[in-house]
Formats: sequence, C-alpha cells, structure tokens
Amino acid sequence: MDPATIAGLLIAFGALFGMITLEGASVSSITLPAPMLLVLVGTVAVGVAGSTMKDVVHAVKSLPRAFLGKPPNPGESIDEVVALADKARREGLLSLEAAAAETKDPFLRNALQNIADGTDGEDLRELLDDAVEAKIKSDHTASKFFMTLGGYAPTVGIIGTVVSLTHVLENLSQPEELGHMIAAAFVATLWGLLSANFIWLPIGTRLGRLSELEVDRMTLVMEGVLAVQAGSQPTLLRERLSAMVPAYRQQRDKKAGRTDAQAKKAA
Repeated sequence: MDPATIAGLLIAFGALFGMITLEGASVSSITLPAPMLLVLVGTVAVGVAGSTMKDVVHAVKSLPRAFLGKPPNPGESIDEVVALADKARREGLLSLEAAAAETKDPFLRNALQNIADGTDGEDLRELLDDAVEAKIKSDHTASKFFMTLGGYAPTVGIIGTVVSLTHVLENLSQPEELGHMIAAAFVATLWGLLSANFIWLPIGTRLGRLSELEVDRMTLVMEGVLAVQAGSQPTLLRERLSAMVPAYRQQRDKKAGRTDAQAKKAA
C-alpha cells in the first residue's frame, strides 16, 4: 500500500484543526449537521444525477483503490518480461503457454497465450492496444466522477449559505442571535470548499495517477512481449524497456534485494 493519500489527507485535516485551535475557536463550530448534510449528501446526489448508475457503481468500487492501491513496480515487470525472452530463446515460443498459466497478470497472460497460439505480431499489437484503451476509459470514468464532485461541492456549499442567510433575514428581530446565525450560514460554504479540496479532488487525482502508472506498465509489458515474439535478445530488451521508465521508478522492492545494476549484470 502507498500511504500518500491517507498521509496527505490526515495532514491537511490536521492543519485545519490546528488552525481552529490556534484561533481559539471550537471544532464544533464547523461540524454543524445541517450544512454538512446538504453539502456532502447534495454533492453526491447531483454527481449521481449527472452520471449513470453503472458509472457510479464502478466509481464507488474504485474508491478503496485510492487509499489502498499500490503503484505498479515497472522493475518487476521488466524482470518478468526479460525472463520470458530468455525462456523463449531457449525453449521456443510454445513454452510461453506454460508461463501464461503461471503469471498472475491477466494482461500478460492474454498476451503470452496469443503468442503461443501463433497470433500475428500486428494483430497482437492491435489486440493489446485495445485492452490498454479499455483500461484507460474504465479508469477515467471513476476518476472523472470524483473530480466532478469536486466541481459541484463549492457551488452546493454556496446554495447552503444562501438558504441559511435567508433564515437569518427572517430573524432580524433577534439581534442577539444574528452573529451566531451568520457564522453558521457560512459553514456550508466552508464545507463545500473543504470537501472539494480535501476529499473529492484528491481522490479523483489519485485514481487518475494510479491509472496512468498502470497504463504505463501495460504499455511496457506490451512492448516487451512483442519484442519477445520477434526474438529480441534479453539483454538488449532490458536496456530498451528500462529506457521507457523514469529512473526514479525503476527501483526494485527492498525485499527483492537487488538494484537495477545488479539485475542487469545478472542478465
């Protein structure tokens, strides 16, 4: 699990509560049920209204990934593809059928099975390109839903403030209550801005970034298996695939106990 989202949100809310404390105010002054109900529930409701139920269900199912999702490790994918290239050179392309049954990656499994079945290189590239495009569209739907909520929330907050100020104007005969009522009115605007920038937009951005990284990995695997099918030499293949990945993302998992240089030397 990558802790960036959880850590970032905790720090953001911590900074907010720290400000409230330093100002000598009370957290209860901004946690009023009525404006929170309108902003949070209303924002989700209009987001659902502007989408389809299948899209909403898909977005909700993607939500845990924003907090628990682990970015793919391109170094591991490079190692796996290079090992497949070595296997194909020693045992032939038909040996990749057994490798397809062993891999946990459905995208790689499909590619290897097609290679073993004798699918033409151009047809295989088109097939894998379609799979990548489908992944992009699927992930974009989830990311866009939460980004849309981030766009709606501030406006819904303003609606809540207008409603509350209308109530304030109805009670001008009670001047001792006006200060409290006006302050409460602006809580809706606060939660509109707060939920947009502290919740919805970070979630949408996070899902979008994870999608980009996964698509990059799939593209890396696609180019790798097509090179394997073409009979590419393993060492040269490693160099080519490594050149497709930014250096800071090529670090192996610490449990693997190998650096890129060591892995390259072993190859």
